[in-house]
Amino acid sequence: MTFSRIRDLREDADKKQIELAKYLNVDQSTYSDYESGKIHIPIEQLIKIADLYDVSLDYLVGRKWPKNKRT
Repeated sequence: MTFSRIRDLREDADKKQIELAKYLNVDQSTYSDYESGKIHIPIEQLIKIADLYDVSLDYLVGRKWPKNKRT
């Protein structure tokens, strides 16, 4: 799930929630709600997080490639 991935990425980078909140220009409580899954993360924020950690949006949202890819 998205929230566990952003928490794991933040912890792996040794960052605090307040640092990410400032980066995203949101309150720390809002960022905490993102990580806990209480509120959905806007796509603009997901893009910023993906850019910060150099990961794909697919990775952040836990998307797996479909088994039967359409051509």
